[in-house]
Amino acid sequence: MQTLLLVAKKDKPEAAELAARIRERYPSLDVLGDRLLAHALGWPRLEDRELAARADLVVVLGGDGTLIHAARLLAGRSTPIPIMGVNLGSLGFMTEIPVEELFPTLDEVLAGRFKVDSRMKLSCRLVREGRVVVEDEILNDVVINKGALARIADHEVSIEGVPIATYKADGVILSTPTGSTAYALSAGGPIVHPSVDCTVLAPICSHALTHRPIIVPADRTIRIALRTETADTFLTLDGQTGHSLQCEDIIEVVRSPNRVNLVRNTRVGYFTILRQKLHWGER
Repeated sequence: MQTLLLVAKKDKPEAAELAARIRERYPSLDVLGDRLLAHALGWPRLEDRELAARADLVVVLGGDGTLIHAARLLAGRSTPIPIMGVNLGSLGFMTEIPVEELFPTLDEVLAGRFKVDSRMKLSCRLVREGRVVVEDEILNDVVINKGALARIADHEVSIEGVPIATYKADGVILSTPTGSTAYALSAGGPIVHPSVDCTVLAPICSHALTHRPIIVPADRTIRIALRTETADTFLTLDGQTGHSLQCEDIIEVVRSPNRVNLVRNTRVGYFTILRQKLHWGER
């Protein structure tokens, strides 16, 4: 590994300080920063495409949202590279490395002594009048949700062309296993181990009590057609980008052929993280 890409949480002085220390500690390596970090520290500023092409390892200094941003930054690469998440946030389901273990862990990774979790992504398409107007890859979740007005909408759902139901609901969440501990969990969805490839389909506040979250094989295409005339329904991808929806818009979601490789903290297992972050067993 010759080139490190550092992606830091925005407006987090601690993240910028750590980035400067990393660059100082490894003078033989080419240490790059994302555009905001490079601007803050006076480093050369490169376009996202060049950063993604040159990086051999990504070190995330922040929380899960920062890691998702880093994964999206690398979306143009044909082969995945490891992402090492250092937790400066509040939850840290994906950013597993504590700050105090940053440099010992990074030394091990640079020496080639590390393991990764391979996480699935979703491929999402927004089709309007027969034309694809948005196409993206998702690590966490695809969310169809209403805006400011408290109105339910009709979401016609089918899987592999087979009609499932029309959800009269505030919205619908389509989540990866990685995203199962995020918005989908708040909507009553299950926690799915990240080694299980599947898609969680969870309605948001459905008007029918029988409409429950379901788990769908990852290779099945889920299609949602918006059947309600509305001016305030949005498609949100990974909590990073949003797109206004129109009546008769169609959202298609299936497993992406691309994956994300996250450097594991071998001292902490997935269920240990769940127990700590969700405070299981505490009163």
